[in-house]
Formats: sequence, C-alpha cells, structure tokens
Amino acid sequence: MKKQAACLAVLGTGSDVGKSIVTTALCRILVNRGLRVAPFKAQNMSNNSGVTAEGAEMGRAQIVQAEAARVAPHCDMNPVLLKPVSDVGAQVVLNGAAWIDASARSYTGKKEFLFAESRAALDRLRQRYDLILLEGAGSCAEVNLMAHDIVNLRMAAYARAPVVLVADIDRGGVFAQIVGTLACLSPEEQDRISGFVINRFRGDLTLFQPGIDWIEQRTGKPVFGVLPWFKHFHIEAEDAVVIEGPKLARHNSLDADRPTIGVIRLPHISNFTDFDPLAQLPDCRLVYLEQPQSLAQLQAVILPGSKATSTDLQWLDQTGWQERLRRYVDDGGHLLGICGGYQMLGTWVHDPDGIEGPPGSTRGLGLLPVETVLKAPKTTTRTAFTWGGIAGYGYEIHMGQSRCPDGQSLLCVQDRNGTSCNDADGCISADQRVMGTYMHGFFDTPAITRRWLSGIGLSHVAVDQLHGPAARDRAYDQLAEHAAAYLDIEAIIALLPRDLQERLSHRS
Repeated sequence: MKKQAACLAVLGTGSDVGKSIVTTALCRILVNRGLRVAPFKAQNMSNNSGVTAEGAEMGRAQIVQAEAARVAPHCDMNPVLLKPVSDVGAQVVLNGAAWIDASARSYTGKKEFLFAESRAALDRLRQRYDLILLEGAGSCAEVNLMAHDIVNLRMAAYARAPVVLVADIDRGGVFAQIVGTLACLSPEEQDRISGFVINRFRGDLTLFQPGIDWIEQRTGKPVFGVLPWFKHFHIEAEDAVVIEGPKLARHNSLDADRPTIGVIRLPHISNFTDFDPLAQLPDCRLVYLEQPQSLAQLQAVILPGSKATSTDLQWLDQTGWQERLRRYVDDGGHLLGICGGYQMLGTWVHDPDGIEGPPGSTRGLGLLPVETVLKAPKTTTRTAFTWGGIAGYGYEIHMGQSRCPDGQSLLCVQDRNGTSCNDADGCISADQRVMGTYMHGFFDTPAITRRWLSGIGLSHVAVDQLHGPAARDRAYDQLAEHAAAYLDIEAIIALLPRDLQERLSHRS
C-alpha cells in the first residue's frame, strides 16, 4: 500500500484571521520546493463556490489553494460545503453535490456521518500527494462546538498533523487571542499546537519583538513569523466579511471624477469574487452598495449572485433599491445581472417546490423578458462560451432554469464539463443596456472584459493580458515571496516527517 501523505494543519484563533492566506502561501512555497501538495478543508461555510473539471461544487478558497499548489481542484479537497440560505440554515454540499438543506440544529446530528465522509476524502487525497495542508474553520477553540468538531483539532488529530495557529494582530488583542485559545484547549490539544503565525501587522516590526518574546516565554512555543499587511497584490477572499462595513460606498461618497462600477451588496450575496478582475483595474473603481442611493454617477451597476434569490428580491423592493434600479435604467444606465442577479432582472421567479423557502412566486424587476423556475437538479458546470465571437470560459452554479425569447440570448454555449453542445445562455435587452447571464467567471477573460467595458462607455480603460487566472497565478508567487520573507519556513518544514525534510533540503 502506498505510504500516506504527511499532513500539516493551519488553524486560527478566530474567523478571518488569515488561515486561508497562510495555507495558500504554504501551498505555493512548498510546491516550488518540489513537493506534490494539496489543500484540504473538511467543512467550509461560504457562498463563494466554484466547479471542478468533473462538475463538482466546492469552496473557492480551496480552489484558490489548489491553483497555488498547481494542481487541479477536486471536491475531496472540500468534502463538506455549507452555503447559508438564512441565519440558521444552509444548503449542504457533500462530495461536490447538493445533498440536503439543514438547520443548524439538524446539521449537528449529521456531524458523525460527515466526519466519516471527510476522513475518507482526506484519505483519498493522501494517496495522491506528498503533503496535505489542512485549513481549519473559525476559531479552533469554540468550546460549545468542539464535541462535534469535524474541521479543526479533531481532524488534525485524525491526520496526526502538527498545527500552526494563526492570529490577527490588526483586530487587536493578539496576546489574548493566542493565550486564550490555548487556555480553552485540553493539554493534549495544546501539545498539538506547534507554534504561531501573527498576521496583518502594520508598522515597524522591530518594535514588536518584545511581544514575540512574551508569547514564546508565556506559551513555550515559537512564533514562526509576523506577516505584514500587504497591498501590492490581491488574493481572492473566502468570506463576504471583506466587503462589509467601511468598504461599502455610502451616500455622496462616490468619486465623480473617476469611472465607477457599483455592485449591489445583497444580503445573501454569493460568488462576489466574480468581480475581482474589475476591482484590480487601475483606471476605474469598483464599489459595493448597500444603502439605496442615486446611481446616476455610475458607469454600470451589477446585481451579483445570490443564495436566496426570492428573499433578496423582496429586500430590493422593501429597501427601495428596485425603484432606484428601474430609474437608473430609464435614465440610460447599464445593468448586468449574474446568476441570481440575472434571475432578478426577469419578470418572475417561481419556486414551486420550496427550494429556497415557502413555495410561491416572486415578481422580478421586469427589466428582461425572462421567467425563472427554481428546481432540482442543481446545475454545476465548467462552461466554454462565446460572446459576439469572443471566446470565454466560466462556470455555472444554479438551481433555476430561465427562459429567454429567441434572438435575445447573450452567450453561445459550446461546451459544458467537456461535452460539446450548442446552447444559449443569458438575455440582453433590445437597447443592449440590460443584460444577464448565469456565467460566473465572466470577467476572467481579458477580451470579454474589454468588450463589456466598451459597451458601458469605458473603452479607454486598459485591461492587461495579465488578468483573471494569469493575474491570480502571479499573485500566488507574490504571496509566496511575501510569506517567505517574514516566516521561518525552515522551522515550519521541521514540523514535517524526516523524509520530507530531507527531500526539501536537497532541493532548496
């Protein structure tokens, strides 16, 4: 039997402390050193998901990490994905396919089954790689949840993985984060923590040396490094927390002298990473809009994906956004809907089987002649398409099927999951100013982005060929360089089995 791959776990003192970033950095650093590396997160909770070549759905964070490790994403890297549809419920995607909708309480009763499924996925990965980098979820010291943990210390123990604990100094209280996390753990769990990485430091690192000394003396464990905040490159975010709060554009806060594209920050927004290529353009600005406001100064507005289309449509109506959007279009504005946003642009969204809540129908914005029926099975495809003869490549994740009149579709679909086809996708208004598509990753192709920008009057905005996937790959190299400059990589490598240490020392 082939020897199982070694494992190393990256856990956190809380949510959004930088576990995904550290894991992504180690993926690229160690694959550059010659190891076959794969990421793994037993359970991910996010509405940012993607599709593998096999048509399986998984969290985008592990897709990013697989890209950093230069391997094809596979749902074994994220066997359980929770996609929240309310504050207390989520769709459960198991091994790449929609499984059940579950409340938080009912989901707890399925944890042992899901832990077994996650162990099996990890075991399969360990047959194919040299090293598996396990990412945790939230805090690894949530004492009320630890008995049913399937993603943090319990999984690390199953994998016999040493743990690097990540803390975030930018949010304050980093010493309490670290010492408090250890205090919540049993002596055996404390022993599994091998050391710490402190993330998001601002200022003069030398001034923090007394803090490092205190942590090491207090805990008896090393600080593997302090990562300064970075702004010179961009890595996709896992959670919508990054587009909340002060980053949202408020009333009268938009820069009228700079071309600006607005994205409506829906309550159940999904796959907002679709817009990262636009956010990285140097000559225009991308803003997320939560509070209803005048849109007159925007070159275009985007309705993004949603995990609860009917609920978010009702939110648009109740908040006054529907009126604002209709007025914007009446005044000559350009509006794009992607996936759930595309469904919202139509006349009706029907949910006869209660896919997203109580059965019924919700009136749409009526800006496209499209009617949508939400129904199973879920569409999850990698999709090749053309738009006006320009080839693009994206992915689809949706429960609904939308009908658009002949002659008004937006894209020609040529291939889904490796199978040739001759289908249509999306819809465009007669005046070309309102359009919708199911295609996530729409802006990953430079020529597609250029055509869309030209259509909204921004043909002068430069789109580099280093865009979409190529830009992401460059950013992984920049992240690896950044992390290697500030982390003691050799000390982290010393946590691995001796045979891997020797292989890495020969290749360094």
